[in-house]
Amino acid sequence: MSSNEIPLTEVAANTTADEQAAPQTPVMAMFRTLTLTALLSGFLVVMVVQWAMPYIEANQKAATEAAVFNVVKGATSSRSFVITQSGIVPAEQTDEEGFIIYGGYDASGGLKGLAIPGVASGYAGPVHIMFGYQPELEAITAYQVLTMTETPGLGDKVLTDEDFLANFDRLDARLSSDGSALANDVVTVKSGTKQNAWEIDAISGATITSNAIGQAVNLSAQQWLPVIHQHLDSLTLDSLTLDSLTLDSLTLDSLTTNEAGE
Repeated sequence: MSSNEIPLTEVAANTTADEQAAPQTPVMAMFRTLTLTALLSGFLVVMVVQWAMPYIEANQKAATEAAVFNVVKGATSSRSFVITQSGIVPAEQTDEEGFIIYGGYDASGGLKGLAIPGVASGYAGPVHIMFGYQPELEAITAYQVLTMTETPGLGDKVLTDEDFLANFDRLDARLSSDGSALANDVVTVKSGTKQNAWEIDAISGATITSNAIGQAVNLSAQQWLPVIHQHLDSLTLDSLTLDSLTLDSLTLDSLTTNEAGE
């Protein structure tokens, strides 16, 4: 062999397929691992939800109770009622499912107004509200948002805009002559165009959320105010129920004390 010749290495031409194949992933082992991981994650999520649920429910209840006093001006105590097929019944006296409303009362047991929930679709999801209603005025006198997911800086203007909040100082919610529905739908109109007492002047730049508030009020009022007027006596406390009210129902003083303790 000359010095210019380079020795060649022989390569076997009959290499088997098994030798050429790449290592295979153990599919069953990977599947078992993913399955166990998913089951464990699901179990942990369920456990966390179950642990947190009492706290979530307590916070929701506290927010609802606080809203009652915010929308029923002058109330010092409240009581929850359920609208059922048979009428309006104190919540603690029935197991029937139904729509829950809240009565707000002064120190002598006089009905100051009702707090009524409502919901409608906003820009980013449902908008849950509570509005105050005074039967003797047939008017909505306040409202408060309970939960919503609207765009910060735009949709949340419904919480702070003074002109928008002024719509609810005495929003007309009179019933028709036969008492079966509102005499006029509560409607949201373009900003600056309100002409009637049952209209809500929208916020410029937050029209969708403004509409959602109006729809939530209108839908709830249309459905429940006729029923409430038919059974208004069920919401008036006499001397006997007044005694139970101080024991079984929330008072403004207790709510303030609880909040201070937190």
